[in-house]
Amino acid sequence: MVNHGIEPVKNWWKSRTFTALPAPHWMKELLQNSQPILLGLQEKIAALTIQLQSAATPKQPRGLGLMTSVIIDREIGDWCRFSNRRQIASYTGLCPGEYSSGQTRLQSCVTKHGNPRLRAALVELAWRLVRFQPNYKPVVRWRATLAKGALATGAARKKAIVAVARQLAVDLWRIKTGRLRAEELGLLN
Repeated sequence: MVNHGIEPVKNWWKSRTFTALPAPHWMKELLQNSQPILLGLQEKIAALTIQLQSAATPKQPRGLGLMTSVIIDREIGDWCRFSNRRQIASYTGLCPGEYSSGQTRLQSCVTKHGNPRLRAALVELAWRLVRFQPNYKPVVRWRATLAKGALATGAARKKAIVAVARQLAVDLWRIKTGRLRAEELGLLN
């Protein structure tokens, strides 16, 4: 459709949208070949999403959705394989790089040596916690930078949310391995 100068229509394969599709008849006939395949895929995705969400533990802290919880748990695998907080933070790839020589110590941007899907899920979750868990300790610490309408630059906000996500990974490790309870960290249900 785009190749022929027609604006893309979101979810064009759905029945109601397809009948009102602003495309010539010949194009609709061609698209009709793909429509059943896309409808079938959409149904499979919905069924798999429900299956994944049912695998999540029922009582999650507010802001931690079922799907995010499952993604994080499946990307980590076994939480007990990490023996300290530095190992879990390093696995996420959210730790700053460091260049040191003698008395000189320079910290650079995050290393990104780790699991990219886990990193993305943690950053997304950190943004949700800013909204749903305002009393969570890392959110309180970075509130001036992350608050709505804050005068911080985009780079400062990104650095702050990465710091929250890194601490969140460590705190989730503490919760999952039984070292602390979510309530002790300021995470409410």
